[in-house]
Amino acid sequence: MSGIPQSGPPSRAEQPRIRPASLSDVPDLVVLMGAFYAESGYPLPVSQATRTFERLLSQPAHGAIWLMVADDQPAGFVVLTVAFSMEYGGLRGFVDDLFVAPSFRKRGLASEALGVVRQACEARGVRALLVETSLANEQAVRVYTRAGFTETGRLLLSMPLATPVHEADRDA
Repeated sequence: MSGIPQSGPPSRAEQPRIRPASLSDVPDLVVLMGAFYAESGYPLPVSQATRTFERLLSQPAHGAIWLMVADDQPAGFVVLTVAFSMEYGGLRGFVDDLFVAPSFRKRGLASEALGVVRQACEARGVRALLVETSLANEQAVRVYTRAGFTETGRLLLSMPLATPVHEADRDA
């Protein structure tokens, strides 16, 4: 027997887990979202973010949220929103937010979370899954491409009809 450690199955604490979020997870989700927004230089009004998570969790027809847990700690989250699509003749899902805290990156959490989202979409009868990311975010583009997303050749345009969460306090 050589002195090289034999790899066995990872301990429970090492195994990434993705689980549906509940209302009791909202404080952890808000902390994670604050870190996510901070990476892009956006402030996060805590009360508005709290209400937004609570609203989606209370209206499952509109989507779902999953919490990523690693080393028994909140490690990230993914948000799915759902709407009807004329193009697909049924429901279309949108990965609205995906974040993994820096200390938990490179462990496959984002890929695992996208697999969970895909399974949930298939179970709901969602006919297409979309995501938006910056072309400059090469790491995210790689994760999404490995998960099966492809460039559509289309441009996503936006017309805000309400203030984004990260700008909510500016209107107060």
